[in-house]
Order: sequence, then structure tokens, then C-alpha cells
Amino acid sequence: PLLLTAACAGIAVAVGLAVGARRAEVASLRERARSAEREQSARAAQARAQERTRIAREMHDVLAHRISRVALHAGVLDHRGDLTAEENRVLVRSIVDSSHQALEELRDVLGVLRSDPDRPEPPQPSLELIPRLVAEARAAGLDATLAGTVSGDPPDTVGRTCYRVAQEGLANAAKHAPGSRVHVTVEGAPGDGLRVTVRNSPAATAHTAALPRSGYGLLGLTERVTLAGGELLHRPTPDGGHLLTARLPWPDHRGKRA
Repeated sequence: PLLLTAACAGIAVAVGLAVGARRAEVASLRERARSAEREQSARAAQARAQERTRIAREMHDVLAHRISRVALHAGVLDHRGDLTAEENRVLVRSIVDSSHQALEELRDVLGVLRSDPDRPEPPQPSLELIPRLVAEARAAGLDATLAGTVSGDPPDTVGRTCYRVAQEGLANAAKHAPGSRVHVTVEGAPGDGLRVTVRNSPAATAHTAALPRSGYGLLGLTERVTLAGGELLHRPTPDGGHLLTARLPWPDHRGKRA
């Protein structure tokens, strides 16, 4: 009887320990599941925040210089009474064209935001489009020129970032120094990096109106350049103009095999 009692007690203790261990294991699994769910929610929230930031940055980059041109030319029409009929026609045509382009670009960005399957993401700008960007600035009234030599094709991210730097520099010159001389220089090679500089002189004409400012242009551009592994510098020049420079990495993979 004593042995039987001890055996029963041992079995009861073992069962109790097993039940306790099982409960602890279930509690641990539940906590791990809750932790995984919290981590997944945090990652999803971070992804949404990053996507909102990307879309906001794209909307600024795509639309800011278009809207700036519209505001600039509308201000000229509002404050200049000595323009010829042809000059008025050119300014009005530019306002109409810039407005239509801005609407089309806005539709592209919003189409991506809505995940419209019939509207694919618009192609990203590249280094090859900088001459067209400078030509548009020249048509908007800036004395804009482009110089420099680029040996080879930089990585897509580097080329796209270079384009955005030139775009922001030209847009700022149009807003804050209308009629100024703007010189864009792009130069680089594999292993040496890519450098883009936008230097503008002081305004050639008095400001006709206070143009809208987003306040995020250079901040967003700094983020872009930093993400690309580069460095952005901007400062006033001794003559009263402004200098914007970005240095971007361009690794030399020539001769390397995977």
C-alpha cells in the first residue's frame, strides 16, 4: 500500500508538472504570436510611412517646377503692362502648357497611389533628360546653359538623383532669381563619382510676386542624395547668387566578373 501510494503521488506530481509545462508552453507560444503580430504591424506601418514619404517626394519633384513656372509667368503678366502682344501670347501659351503637363504628371502619381492596374508607374527621369530640363528652363526665361562630360552610364539611382538635383536647382533659380544666368555642370566617370552643380547669378529683374514655397525642396533633396550615398551642399555665392552641388558615388565595376 505504501508503494502504491508513493507511485500514485509520483504520477500526480508528474502529471501536474506536465500540465504546468504545457500551460507555460502555450502561454509562451501565445506571447510569441502576439509579438510577431506586433512586429508585423510595425513593419506594415513603417512600409506605409515610407510609401507616403516616397509619394510626397515624387509629387514635389514632379510638380514643383511646373507650378513655379505657372506662378512666375502669371506674375509677369500681372505686373508688366509694357509687354507686346507676342510676349503676352508666349507667356500665356507657357502657362497653358505647364498647367497641362502638371495635370498629366499629377494623374500619373495619383494613378500609382491608387494602384490603378491600367496606369503603370511613370518612367523615372535619368541623366539623359537633363538637357531637356535645361531647355525648358531656358524657355521659361532663364539664361540657362549646360556643360560637362560624363564618361559612361551611371547606375539608375545615381542618374535619377542627379536629374533631381538639376531640377531643384533650376526651379529655385526660377523662383528666387528670375532672369538670372544659370549654369548647370554635370561631370563624372566610373570610380570618380558623379558631380552636378547648379550655379545661378542674382536676379536680373525685380521679383514680381511672392511665389509659393513648399519648404521641403532642399530637405527632400538632401534625403535623396543621402540615400544614394552622396553629399549635398548649397550656399549663397559672393556675388549674391546661389550654388547647389551634389557629389554622388559611382563605383567602377569595369573588369569585374560575377
